[in-house]
Amino acid sequence: MKKLSHAEIASQRLTIGAITEKNRLPVVALIDNVRSMYNVGSIFRTSDGALIRKLVLSGFTPCPPRKEIEKTALGATKSIPWDYVPSPVEALTGLRREGYRIFCLELTNESGPYTSIQNSEFPICLVVGNEITGISKEVVEQCDRGIQIPMFGTKQSLNVAVAYGIAIFELSR
Repeated sequence: MKKLSHAEIASQRLTIGAITEKNRLPVVALIDNVRSMYNVGSIFRTSDGALIRKLVLSGFTPCPPRKEIEKTALGATKSIPWDYVPSPVEALTGLRREGYRIFCLELTNESGPYTSIQNSEFPICLVVGNEITGISKEVVEQCDRGIQIPMFGTKQSLNVAVAYGIAIFELSR
């Protein structure tokens, strides 16, 4: 085994022009009221890695172009389609009309394991929320189901970008 060089890794990457809609994971992620630009950039970069269909930023979530977002996105703001919709409820209503099932990554009284989503439930909108307060009650009420990542230590949650990465790569599986 040998570590690949940067040139070897780069030669295996898709170009932005080579990415088509049919190649993308049938997932739209709604990022609601995430305040950290570094978290937003990380979510863009993870979304590129999983090649999701689209990101929808809402509430007070900062939007590109911002140097703080680009610092962690590393160019993914150009490869992932994204939109800003001020109202997350409005965004979810539109996605539901397009046939998306809405899942929130949140602790609720009915949340199931993040590994429980079935292929038949796609296309999916995955909602993630604020670093401190999570997803608002109004947005949770719009969701078809809650999913959660089990926590075994003293903390009850993960950083939003880390939790998003775990969930989105499980969905890509």
